[in-house]
Amino acid sequence: MKNTDHKKEKEFIPALSYNFLTGLYDTTIRLTMPEKKFRSELIDRLKPESHEQIFEFGFGTGANLAIASSRSPNSSFFGLDIDPKVREIAFSKLKDKDILVELQLYNGGIFPYDDAVFDKAYSCLVFHQLDDETKAHCFSEIYRVLKPGGKLIIGDWGKAKNRWMRTVFYTVQLLDGFKTTTANVKGLLPDYIREAGFSDVQETGFINTRIGSFCYYEGTKSLKIKNQI
Repeated sequence: MKNTDHKKEKEFIPALSYNFLTGLYDTTIRLTMPEKKFRSELIDRLKPESHEQIFEFGFGTGANLAIASSRSPNSSFFGLDIDPKVREIAFSKLKDKDILVELQLYNGGIFPYDDAVFDKAYSCLVFHQLDDETKAHCFSEIYRVLKPGGKLIIGDWGKAKNRWMRTVFYTVQLLDGFKTTTANVKGLLPDYIREAGFSDVQETGFINTRIGSFCYYEGTKSLKIKNQI
């Protein structure tokens, strides 16, 4: 399954922007967002089914993988992240729940998977931490590793649904940076998804939280194989 072609290691923004705050990530999410609701809705939209191969890009502390695995124990889940510190947290969390998931690290380049190996892919609260070039690259890589007809589900910050949501989201931007979050604020994530090759791209819902509008986006990899020139 592994693709061994990698780019030079890329710098990344840790959870909560600073390494020393990573241990507080789960607590921060619980205090600022309706965690049970937004994670449950994410997995509802993913709809994991038995014997599917499902990939999470940016598994963080493993919270989504824990829910998804409990929903569909006969599915095979795989996680990829760039941060070794969150991998340690996720590994411990999943081990305590007797959940077996392959958690891999990568260097910010090519994903360590072959083409068309996953039935579904999802990501949560990751793309607002990526610059524009990296956003485009990662969506393209997700497209590559999905099977034809594969489904993509994204949960992340989107265009504010009212003025108050826009105001409170400045807190996130001050922490994670305006450079990486601007595309989210402008509601451009669907454009990035389309440009990667996905069809039927749409925003399927949102939840207004204490710090901004959390939105869900979906897209599908075409069943048709493009002609190679």
